[in-house]
Amino acid sequence: MEEENQTGGVHFHFHPFSTDPGVAPLIFVALLLLYLGSLVGNITIGLTVWRDCSLHTPSTSSFLFWPMLEIGYSTNIAPLTLASILSMGQMLISLPACGAQMFFFILLGGSDCVLLAVMAYDRYVASCHPLHYNLIMSWQLCGQMTLGSLGLGFLLSLPLTILICLLPFCGHNEIYHFFCDMPAVTRLACADTCVHEAALYVLGVAAVAVPFLLICLSNGCIVATILRMNSAEGKRRAFSTCSSHLIVVLLQYGSCTLIYLHPSSSYSPEEGWAVSVVYTFFYQC
Repeated sequence: MEEENQTGGVHFHFHPFSTDPGVAPLIFVALLLLYLGSLVGNITIGLTVWRDCSLHTPSTSSFLFWPMLEIGYSTNIAPLTLASILSMGQMLISLPACGAQMFFFILLGGSDCVLLAVMAYDRYVASCHPLHYNLIMSWQLCGQMTLGSLGLGFLLSLPLTILICLLPFCGHNEIYHFFCDMPAVTRLACADTCVHEAALYVLGVAAVAVPFLLICLSNGCIVATILRMNSAEGKRRAFSTCSSHLIVVLLQYGSCTLIYLHPSSSYSPEEGWAVSVVYTFFYQC
């Protein structure tokens, strides 16, 4: 089996949502509609920012990049998931193809987490240093932070993907998930995976915990600034703006924490499946 692994002969298949021929088409249609809704919504956001000249400011480079990440994230997972549903879980995916999906999943998901921290910093400068906003949030800085989020996502995804793809796989190769998620694939390896689990945890902390702490810090400063405002209307508008961003942050980081930032001994495939479905199809929509 190790020789088969090295020659790229390892194939996986996903655990089906349902083996009932009458239920699978309903799941397919529901997820397809959610995926299309996600595409339409994010494309609309991108086109709105692109076409409205009044929105062509340095900070909107992040807001334009964010829907592009969301489109890439959902497109990396949804089409393969839909094809697997139609095949009733019998469709095979090779190890290189599974590795490619893992790579882009970590790349886009990690970049998304970092980009939310960039957006939080933009809101911090706008709320706490409004007179210096245009000076601080220059085109150069916004471009560097936006591209930096993608670069950090790449640095997170490449080593972890290589580590997992070098594992030997043998025997039962059914991924108890609807895409090549790292914990689900790692559990299929017929070798010690302590190093891989530790690497996944460390990278998860880097991609989730650190940006989340920065977001909490920036929002704490924003709240303190809002409370010092004399205008009740100004307070209401500021809190409304912050609350929408916090909802996105809690959904994003909460989902990642439930799946990746807990001991591997307590990992539940069913819990990971449910959280991933909600995040990938419902939240993205």
